[in-house]
Amino acid sequence: MNGRLLTLTVAQPGRLDKAIAALLPALSRSAAQRLIAQGRVRVDDVVRDADFRVQSGQTIVVNLPPPPAEEPQAEPLTLDILYEDESVIVINKPAGMVVHPAPGNPGGTVVNAVLAHAPEVATVGDAQRPGIVHRLDKETSGLLLIARREAAMRALQSQFRARTIKKTYLALCIGQVWPERGMIDKPIGRHPGKRTQMAILAGGREAMTQYVVTEVFAEPRGQGATCYSLVRAHPLTGRTHQLRVHLASIGYPIVGDALYGMRRDPLTRQLRPRHMLHASELTFVSPASGQEVKVHAPLPDDMRRVLDALSSPSAPDQ
Repeated sequence: MNGRLLTLTVAQPGRLDKAIAALLPALSRSAAQRLIAQGRVRVDDVVRDADFRVQSGQTIVVNLPPPPAEEPQAEPLTLDILYEDESVIVINKPAGMVVHPAPGNPGGTVVNAVLAHAPEVATVGDAQRPGIVHRLDKETSGLLLIARREAAMRALQSQFRARTIKKTYLALCIGQVWPERGMIDKPIGRHPGKRTQMAILAGGREAMTQYVVTEVFAEPRGQGATCYSLVRAHPLTGRTHQLRVHLASIGYPIVGDALYGMRRDPLTRQLRPRHMLHASELTFVSPASGQEVKVHAPLPDDMRRVLDALSSPSAPDQ
């Protein structure tokens, strides 16, 4: 396995992922977890899980992957393209696919796949993330808009600033969301104590989310009295982790959300899903035609299976 080997000595007992993050301050805990999952970490020459309890004095060997190339390389990966014209491409990103290369994810990203499909994207925008106008979290599935010309990039960025691009997400939340429709208007900023997380902060950036409950589900079969709500959410701003932070802030975190959710939720324990968030609709004006384009991405199979695991839904009162 190619990479750079680092040998660490455990100072204090605790979880393996936390120990690595403490010993390598430049590495986040989530990055440490990725390296562990990739088999790049050994404790006393044995591969262990992230929750393995290390003891003081034990030796950890971390195989850091090579840094990504200065410019992303084209890779012939499958893309689910739902719309394209001479100015843009809209794909249906699967959960688990990273949008652009970064440390720990040097390849296999949306950018690598897009460069193989449309090589002209290489000269659009930032050389490290060419063509990328907005992003989705790794575990979030759904619609992603990509500019294939520099003029298109500028036009789409202008639409985002003017808030004329409309995005709709479907989120499965823990609990019966109340009120059934509303606006969450809470500023978001970097968490002061957890660098990989965002938080509601008085000095954060403006963040607004409209939402409406579309279905309420009874408890999962064979579980306790937990119920769930399928929420259609419209972010009016584009902050990092906005929907995940906002929904958790009103007491209804997204199922499977390891950062902002509830680890003891019975559905998460039973099915171990990724976080149940899907970018389902996107409306924008094509820079090529000047016409409004509306794209829809159907609910992915994994999210559909989670919904099928719940008892029959009932529509909320309108």
